[in-house]
Amino acid sequence: MKVYEFTLRPLSAFGTPLKGDTIFGQFCWQVANDHSLASGPLPELLADYSTNPFLVFSSAFPVFTEGGRRTYALRIPSLPIEWLFEVSDDRVRIMERKELKKKRWMLLSMDDGLDVLSGRDDMFLSDGELLERIRSCMSTHLRSRPVDTGLVVSLKRSHNTINRLTGTTGTGTFAPFTLEDHVYMPGTELVVFAGIDESRIDVAGVRMYLQRIGLLGFGRDASTGRGRFEVLDTREVWLDRMGSTSPGACYTLSPCVPGTDEFRDIFFTPFTRFGRHGDVLARSSNPFKSPVIMADEGAVMVPSSDGVFSRPYVGRAVKGISKVEGGTVSQGYSLYIPVRIER
Repeated sequence: MKVYEFTLRPLSAFGTPLKGDTIFGQFCWQVANDHSLASGPLPELLADYSTNPFLVFSSAFPVFTEGGRRTYALRIPSLPIEWLFEVSDDRVRIMERKELKKKRWMLLSMDDGLDVLSGRDDMFLSDGELLERIRSCMSTHLRSRPVDTGLVVSLKRSHNTINRLTGTTGTGTFAPFTLEDHVYMPGTELVVFAGIDESRIDVAGVRMYLQRIGLLGFGRDASTGRGRFEVLDTREVWLDRMGSTSPGACYTLSPCVPGTDEFRDIFFTPFTRFGRHGDVLARSSNPFKSPVIMADEGAVMVPSSDGVFSRPYVGRAVKGISKVEGGTVSQGYSLYIPVRIER
């Protein structure tokens, strides 16, 4: 399996965050509708997904070029705050913790060779600090545009369901409701890493399917113009070059379901995926999948043995989550950066 990065440019607001398991789900619908770019139909590709995944997506992360170096803004590791920063033991400790908890981003470049996750205060940024770093690298006309306080702005959008008998809204199913959209700052670029088994689907095919997703729209409310993006660039990358040469843990890049007895220690933020079917199954008798509890991206997992580092992904496939389609598979795998942690 080789790892490639796909650079995306958002063209509209998003109703659904670009997380790895959701990208994989929508990608599978593209293959199901047209498998001409793959080695076979979707059921064949998923037949051994539990032991040999043909494709693993990361979540989408901001990326920018600073001083000639391509810099990735990843989620801060889900480690105790005392392991990441030097925190005072006196009465100012509470105020320090409040400020440090605002630092949600970790900056890495491909040749950083990150050895130890802790003790590197300079690589962790808040939303505002990341925004300023990215804006300083943009062209003049993009920097001149007014923006909010963060790279991504969440907006509430009202919806109405009209009762055709009365011609108005009402109560119950006809009550007005709001949904949240996520809008990226103009000029933002995102990167999605993908582990690809090129014996079953090549990188050109993956790029074409992603372009179709960007054209049709990703996630919720795609039919109303949400989730549009374009694919700007594709290139092969080596995630271990961002990590340690003597790793002791895996820093994950998408929501993950760890394998049984695969890790002896895990630091993570829980994330529950309340999934639902798309495409033709969205109108089935039961479009909702069973909830799946995952470790969100940014988890740090300490493996039980060094054999984990022999492959570029961790985790497992998730099955048995649908009552209307028995072959449904969810991506519980995650690509990772090999790291070392010290208390």
